[in-house]
Amino acid sequence: MKKISNILNKIFILILIIIFIASFSASYTSLNIDNLAFVVAIGIDKSTSNKLKVTFQFIAPSSSSESGAETTPVFNSVDCSSITNGINIMNAYLGRKVNLSHCKLIVFSEELAKDGISNEIYSLINEVQVRPSANIVISKCNTKYYIQNSIPTLDSLIPKYYNIFPHSSEYTGYICDATIGDFFNALVCNSCAPYAILGGITSSNSNQSFESTKSESEFSDDSTIKSNENLIEGSRLSQNIGLAVFKDDKLAGELNAIETVCFLNIRKKVDSFLISIPNPQDSNSKIDIYLTPNSTHKINVKIINGAPYIKIKFDFSGKVYSMTKGSEYLNPDVLSSISDSCNNYLEEQFTKYLYKTSTIFGSDINGFGVYSLSEFKTATDFDNYKWLYNYKNSTFNVEISTVIDSGFLLTQT
Repeated sequence: MKKISNILNKIFILILIIIFIASFSASYTSLNIDNLAFVVAIGIDKSTSNKLKVTFQFIAPSSSSESGAETTPVFNSVDCSSITNGINIMNAYLGRKVNLSHCKLIVFSEELAKDGISNEIYSLINEVQVRPSANIVISKCNTKYYIQNSIPTLDSLIPKYYNIFPHSSEYTGYICDATIGDFFNALVCNSCAPYAILGGITSSNSNQSFESTKSESEFSDDSTIKSNENLIEGSRLSQNIGLAVFKDDKLAGELNAIETVCFLNIRKKVDSFLISIPNPQDSNSKIDIYLTPNSTHKINVKIINGAPYIKIKFDFSGKVYSMTKGSEYLNPDVLSSISDSCNNYLEEQFTKYLYKTSTIFGSDINGFGVYSLSEFKTATDFDNYKWLYNYKNSTFNVEISTVIDSGFLLTQT
């Protein structure tokens, strides 16, 4: 009996060894890191010879970790009828399996986005390796050119830069952390519309094949800048300022910096931001104000005579950022006049922005449709109302209350 038990134990151990070897061999042949090509960014353009031209930015496996040494990025492009076919062709070309699990950035050209990108979005979302947290950018230039010039200036790792730059929205308000997951959710939503980061190449680049639509002398207000129009001089040519607005799956228009600030405040996605308001004591100058949204933001939507009536009430706390000789920011009357100027400026900017998204773009990227649900008895009633169609008929009432304290260190000069 003992001999039979020893034989059974040996057979059991042998089976375990065989299973381990088989599993290890399969892993080596199909999933081994040496057999994978890691993609960190994808660019999708219209093709002259086929439907799409897809550009892949690859990095060596060692650079996907922050402790690894960065290598020179590799760019390969393929003309194809779909993203899936493009990946398959690239697999054959590289002799490796393209892996999208580290893809941080998905870039569509402005030209393609105007025709509609729903097929590409659905294909990417259906790809199990693509993370919903990957950011989506609409580029005002060729996507390969944009990605090639998106080399970090202060970081050694490209994936780290792709992770960091969208989060500047939290303290500038000039860019939005827009992901492909959010884009897809808005695309299938009947109460909101999709949006994406607006990308481009700085207009100080004399070698680019296009020209900015504005000259340097036309930039009278820094808050009106957006990608491809900002006169930045630096080692990196790509820039991301503003927002790309969609109606359904088609690009409807663009938002500049201050309009993006308005959007982020409505969506409660900004912690603080800087604005320049008219100086109530000197009509020829402006004052920089650093604002922090309070938690008392209120949005109310009513349906009146068949049209949406949207009331917004925002409260901000602010401090004077720019100081001038002779300023008296301890004087209550001076601070009160600055607060009034700030209120008037913000009310004007929010109102312009809201009517731009509704009457010009016809796109509810703000998600106001969710606030209107209480106006309908059933989900069927809301669907029959066709919110996304009726949003263009909206009327807005904006009320801003700002309390300006003083400067940070200097309160009087």
